[in-house]
Amino acid sequence: MAVTDDAILRIKEMIVSGELHPGDRLPPEKELGERLGVSRSSLREAVKALEVIRVLDVRRGDGTYVTSLEPGLLMEALTFVVDLHSDDSVLEIFGVRRILEPAATGIAATRMDAAALAELESLVDRTAATESIDDIDDIVARDLAFHQRIVEAAGNEYLSRLAETMQSGTQRARVWRGLTQEHAAERTLDEHRGILAALRLHDAQLAQALALAHIAGIEEWLRKASKGDDA
Repeated sequence: MAVTDDAILRIKEMIVSGELHPGDRLPPEKELGERLGVSRSSLREAVKALEVIRVLDVRRGDGTYVTSLEPGLLMEALTFVVDLHSDDSVLEIFGVRRILEPAATGIAATRMDAAALAELESLVDRTAATESIDDIDDIVARDLAFHQRIVEAAGNEYLSRLAETMQSGTQRARVWRGLTQEHAAERTLDEHRGILAALRLHDAQLAQALALAHIAGIEEWLRKASKGDDA
C-alpha cells in the first residue's frame, strides 16, 4: 500500500473510531506526521485527497478540520463525478437506480402519510395538465421530484442523497427519451399513477415491483436507443 493511501486510512480510522469528531481540528502537521509515521509530503497528499472528497476542510492560516460529514456534503464529490459521465455510463447509473429505488419505494409504502401522498398526487396532476412536449424540461423536473419524494419517505438520508445524485445523472437521458420516444410522457405518467396507487394502499411489494418495472423500462429503452434502435 502506498504511504499516502496508508495515511488516508489512518486518518479515516481516527474519525471512525471517534478519536476525531465532526468539526474537530487535526493535530499540527508535524505531530500528526510523526504519529502516523509518514513524511510531511505524504501527509499533505493524504489531507489534499480527503479535502477533495469533503472529509477535511483546510483553512489557510488556521488549520485542518474534520467537516460536518453530513450526507449532502460527502455526496458532492460523487455528484461531480456523475455530472462528468459519458453517455455509455448512463446505463450503469440506471443499473444503480434499479437496485436502490425499488427497495426505497417498498419502504416508503409503509411510511408515507397523507401529506406526502398528496404532494405526489399534485406532481402527477401537474404533469397531466402539461399540454405541450415543449414543456419537456418541466415534465422531467416533476419526474425527478416524484422519485425523490418517494426515496425521501424511506427515511434514510444517505440513501436519499445517493438516489438524488443518481437521478440527476440520468436527467439528459430522460429529456432525450421525452423528445424522441412516442408517447413517452404519457407512459411515464401512467406508471407514476400506478406507483402512487400502490403507495396509497401501503402495499410495499406492489410498489416495489412497479418502481422496478418503471426504471427497468427506461433503462431498456436507453439501451436500444444507444444502439440506434428507438423501437
